[in-house]
Amino acid sequence: MIKHIVMWKVRGSSPEEKSESVCRVHAAFDGLIGVIPGLVTLEVGADVSRIDYACDVVLYTEFESRDALDSYSTHPAHLRIKRELAAVRIARHQVDYVID
Repeated sequence: MIKHIVMWKVRGSSPEEKSESVCRVHAAFDGLIGVIPGLVTLEVGADVSRIDYACDVVLYTEFESRDALDSYSTHPAHLRIKRELAAVRIARHQVDYVID
């Protein structure tokens, strides 16, 4: 199994605008379970700490294998999400790690 975690800073000059951006991220990933082969877990969470260096939203996913994660990166549903969210994000961080 491989875990794929992505964190974003999103656009918004007010807490309300940032919240709208976070909702867009959440809505974009909603419903991918069963659509992406090998994707077994998906969570989207919004930061509640409000610490200035924290990211605004996190995507936590688990894939059956590295091959499944690689396939996800080029899957049409994922590519659509990347296009939809391109204008929303201002920074992106990613970590992938294997669990035995």
